[in-house]
Amino acid sequence: MTQNATDPSCASPAPAGLSRIGLIVPSSNTTMETELPELFRRQSEATGHRYTFHSARAAMKQVTHEELLAMVDRAADCATAVSDAAVDVIAYACLVAVMAQGPGAHKESEQVIADAARENGHPAGVVSSAGALVRTLRTNGYSRVAIVTPYMAPLTRMVREYIEGEGIEVLDAVALEVPDNLEVGRLDPSGLPGIARGLKREGAEAIVLSACVQMPSLAAVQAVEDELGLPVVTAATATAYEVLTSLGHAPAISGAGRLLAPA
Repeated sequence: MTQNATDPSCASPAPAGLSRIGLIVPSSNTTMETELPELFRRQSEATGHRYTFHSARAAMKQVTHEELLAMVDRAADCATAVSDAAVDVIAYACLVAVMAQGPGAHKESEQVIADAARENGHPAGVVSSAGALVRTLRTNGYSRVAIVTPYMAPLTRMVREYIEGEGIEVLDAVALEVPDNLEVGRLDPSGLPGIARGLKREGAEAIVLSACVQMPSLAAVQAVEDELGLPVVTAATATAYEVLTSLGHAPAISGAGRLLAPA
């Protein structure tokens, strides 16, 4: 019997030499679908392996507790939709939406997405930006950090407490206090080196230059790392690191900090 072309089980696995990456992003996000593909373009340039991106969007305009909670409720539906493309790994790219759920919430969020993809007939690896950030810091031995966020002070405090709940001391946290998510995406990354210089860095083992997947930072990562002599991690680079790990691929990305640099 011929299967209907709209049946999810008709989706073909990725051909050899190609990996499909699913993204779940806030509807107002304008950064993750630029920074992640750029990182993986550099990976492809170095390795020859190709990556494609397939997105589902969940409504979220203002970075408020209420809108973040509503976005989380849509995660399973988004996972079902994006898994129709038979993706190899799904990245849930809204760090603060997950952290707003309380301590350790990334584990439950990742499980919800994995369950939805599996029940849809297309199991996939799952990475959340929240989980990726804290796991990447721990995996690389960075137990004391200074962070930059675009959030209002209360949300920045919540992010700080979430990271500290994972056993990582936050020595300093700068809140840029931009509530509108589209405006966060318009922030100029050229201002980040100056902000990083102002961080209290004594005793820090790394800088989290953007604890937000919407705040553009890729253009500043290498410059800040070179200037300050500390490893620089962002929500986006940590997500890329874990996506590569999920796929079993060694990082080979230039110009994005030592986290993703070729071994």
